[in-house]
Amino acid sequence: MGIQPSEWLAEITPPTRDRLGVLSGTAPVVREGRLVTLDAAGIAAVAERWAATPWPAAPGLGAPGLGAPHFSDGTWRTANWVLLLDALNFCFWGEPGQPRWRVMWRGQVSDGYYALAAALARAVEDGRPLWDAAYLAALDTNTLAEILRPVSGNPPIPLFAQRLANAREVGQTLLARYEGTAVAAVAAAGHDAVALALLLARDFPSFNDVAPWGGQTVPFLKRAQICVADLRASFGGEGLGALTHLDELTAFADYKLPQLLRRWGALSYAPALAAAVDGYTPLAPASPAEVEIRAATIWAVELLRRRLETLGIAQRASAIDYRLWDESQTAAPDDRPYHRTRTLYY
Repeated sequence: MGIQPSEWLAEITPPTRDRLGVLSGTAPVVREGRLVTLDAAGIAAVAERWAATPWPAAPGLGAPGLGAPHFSDGTWRTANWVLLLDALNFCFWGEPGQPRWRVMWRGQVSDGYYALAAALARAVEDGRPLWDAAYLAALDTNTLAEILRPVSGNPPIPLFAQRLANAREVGQTLLARYEGTAVAAVAAAGHDAVALALLLARDFPSFNDVAPWGGQTVPFLKRAQICVADLRASFGGEGLGALTHLDELTAFADYKLPQLLRRWGALSYAPALAAAVDGYTPLAPASPAEVEIRAATIWAVELLRRRLETLGIAQRASAIDYRLWDESQTAAPDDRPYHRTRTLYY
């Protein structure tokens, strides 16, 4: 358990073209890490199981298949709303044995990401212009608390202060750099998915998801990448969502994907880390354990993508990520806990 078996080293090789830098940055972590190990047989088993059935169609951002409502009017307002959504899209888990933050809208109670989407869609329905950069830039504590109000008896959303700062950052940066619209940011990136993710990480500091490792900076860029994918989905890949080079995006490293990959035998934890995760012991942000779990998740998806390709199935890492995330939402009897890190990045 620990450092990857020697036969894996040749596989953990970034592509020649890696403008995003996520695969290049995480490769040394996976090769040299001692806490998380990838499993070739487990990854192959997932690929072969998936290859035996038709690939499911991924719905658009607002499609019923995602189980969450999303504001969409087909204009620049939608792009701004999506940017806000992903600026707040992190850390929904509750303390063990305690209720989670939950939201009710239109008679339905949701938690996690679904609750965030519902809360922001509810706010628009209540007349709050969440697409207005000036409105976001001046957002106050009481207003955001009302927007994110939980079901009676449930706790407030975690990391509220950071979410308020992120919402304001969206408004302030759009006003200062992009004439108040995310559409201008997409244009500045030339409708290039990679350039747009890097732009978000550069100009919106809360999207700059990186961690230290061995004297280097390792990029993950989870929310920047998922925001790019969400913008594409929200416009059906057309018009404002017509983005190029989506195949260069990686998985969106969070806490649900490694939980599922571990259940399926695609990755495993060293005994001390397994005990910490299974015992609900929080992992510190940017700690070696957390960085290794996220790096291994990135590469498990990349190696799964490559394995699927040999089986005649060409899918982007983002599509594989979506399928894994979707399947992770169904609890299984043999589920073990996901790792817990209080962080603004996922």
